[in-house]
Amino acid sequence: MANFRAPSPAHLRPAAPSTHAPRILLLYGSLRERSYSKLLTLEAARLLQAMGAETRIFDPAGLPQPDAAPDTHAKVAELRALAAWSEGMVWTSPERHGAMTGILKSQIDWIPLSVGAVRPTQGKTLAVMEVSGGSQSFNAVNQMRILGRWMRMLTIPNQSSVAKAFLEFEEDGRMKPSAYHDRVVDVMEELVKFTLLTRDVSPYLVDRYSERKESAAELSKRVNHAPSR
Repeated sequence: MANFRAPSPAHLRPAAPSTHAPRILLLYGSLRERSYSKLLTLEAARLLQAMGAETRIFDPAGLPQPDAAPDTHAKVAELRALAAWSEGMVWTSPERHGAMTGILKSQIDWIPLSVGAVRPTQGKTLAVMEVSGGSQSFNAVNQMRILGRWMRMLTIPNQSSVAKAFLEFEEDGRMKPSAYHDRVVDVMEELVKFTLLTRDVSPYLVDRYSERKESAAELSKRVNHAPSR
C-alpha cells in the first residue's frame, strides 16, 4: 500500500451539475399479452415522468437468447443503446418457480459489463420490483439485487413486491389505489432522488484502487516496451 493514492474528487466530478431530466430505462420480464410486470412497469414510468424523469421502456419481444445471435442483432443493439443512454434503471420481474424470469435475465445478460472503455451499467442507479400470483415474496427482487451488484450498479434500498397482482390492476391496466401502489410511488421517488444525487459523481463513487493499480501497470508496460526512436 506504499503507493496508494486516494482518487481526487476534483478530477472525477463535472465542472457543473447536470440539469437535464434523469434518464431512466425500464425493463420487464414477461411476454404475456396481459403482463402484470409490464403493467407495473408502465405505472412506474408514469410516476417517474410525473416526478420529472425521462423514461424509455424496452420491449423484450424478439430479443434472442444470449449467444443465439450476434450482438449486432437489432434488438440487442437497441437494448445496449438504451442502457448506455440511461442514468438509472427499473427492473420488474414476475416470480416464476420461485425465481425471476429468464426473459428478464436474458435482457441483463445481453448488457455487457464493459464495451471497450465504457461500462454501460457501472455507477448507475437501480430499482427492483416483482409481481406474483400468490402471496408476497421477495425471491425475484433478491436475485435482481445480486445481479445489480454484479453489474456494479447502485441499487436503492427500497423495493416493491406486489402479491396477487391480478387483483391490483384495473381492466384498463392502471394500478388500483392501495398500500402496494403507495410503495411503488415510494420506490420511484427514491430512485429519482438517488439518481439526482449520484449521477454526476458516479465515476468517483465507483473508482477502485485495484483498477487504478492495474491501469498503471498496463501503462507502465506499454511505455517500457515502446520502441525507442
